[in-house]
Amino acid sequence: MTQTLRAMAVEVLMTADPHEKTAISRAHAARWQRARVAGKAIKLGTARPPDMPARPEKPALLNPRDVPHRKPGTAEGRIAMLHAIAHIELNAVDLHWDIIARFPGTDFPLGFYDDWVKAADEESKHFGLLSDCLQAHGSHYGALPAHAGMWQAATDTAQDIMGRLAVVPMVLEARGLDVTPGMISLFKQAKDKNVVDALEVIYAEEVAHVAYGSKWFHFLCGRENRDPKEAFHTLVQRYFHAKLRPPFNEEKRAEAGIAPDFYWPLTETPAALT
Repeated sequence: MTQTLRAMAVEVLMTADPHEKTAISRAHAARWQRARVAGKAIKLGTARPPDMPARPEKPALLNPRDVPHRKPGTAEGRIAMLHAIAHIELNAVDLHWDIIARFPGTDFPLGFYDDWVKAADEESKHFGLLSDCLQAHGSHYGALPAHAGMWQAATDTAQDIMGRLAVVPMVLEARGLDVTPGMISLFKQAKDKNVVDALEVIYAEEVAHVAYGSKWFHFLCGRENRDPKEAFHTLVQRYFHAKLRPPFNEEKRAEAGIAPDFYWPLTETPAALT
């Protein structure tokens, strides 16, 4: 019997080894996509996702304040940066499968699942690209400690699909659009073509992931007759425990469907939004 999509999602979430996790993720994504092309969509089903996805013994997960800071201009610092990005991409794999499994009570068109399966597949590919780059530099994922707070947004929004869409793709992934050009420049200066090529693939594909968040957030706002900008401000203030920080990549954010009046006011004090 064919697994349901949500059972596939939970299998990914319950797999600890990062390379096995991403391999299963890519295989399930391919299975879903083949079925959709053939006009025989796999059933969504029901499955209970874990509160926290399975994780390998390493890397050690530390409080953000305790993660060592290394100078990005050094070889050691660039390896640490690659490791940090790989950690983000691995968490993104779980976040995208989690949104598929977590909210069965919200009725979405199949296009919602198409988008997040594709995003999970691409995040899995991104982790593989970065793992290859780490190996080329004599390192590997798990060699350094990592940020323990990456799953906090998922925990905070586990009961709120609109909050999940607002905070994960529209805030956290949108931040990737802001910072990736600078990282690409750094590795260009180091004449590290393989890393530059990997980051350029990631940068191009992350725009679509942010756009998926914006699209389905606006879809739900339309269904509930809510003003998207006001809803976004309310939900980000509720679930994101910091102010948004410029500079912003306004061009790529606009390409992803997020206008400046969504995020600029959130750099100010809460009183500025009233």
